[in-house]
Amino acid sequence: MATNVRIQPASYARLRQLAQSAGVPMPQVLAQAIDELYRKRFLEECNRAYARLRSDPKAWKEELEERRLWDNTLGDGLEDC
Repeated sequence: MATNVRIQPASYARLRQLAQSAGVPMPQVLAQAIDELYRKRFLEECNRAYARLRSDPKAWKEELEERRLWDNTLGDGLEDC
């Protein structure tokens, strides 16, 4: 379903230029830009969450211990199947 969205004239001009230079429709360029911004913000939030985790020595120690336990599963022989 198509939906209209208002954008600034300068942004529209950039969008049109990007679409023309890539040889793709403007909605495709817009979708790609939205996906990239979404991923960027997701990773930024992940980084902030890990920073918060690392700032708590007890929680960080528990995290490292859990990782160590999971690392033990790498030697479970499943690669032989």
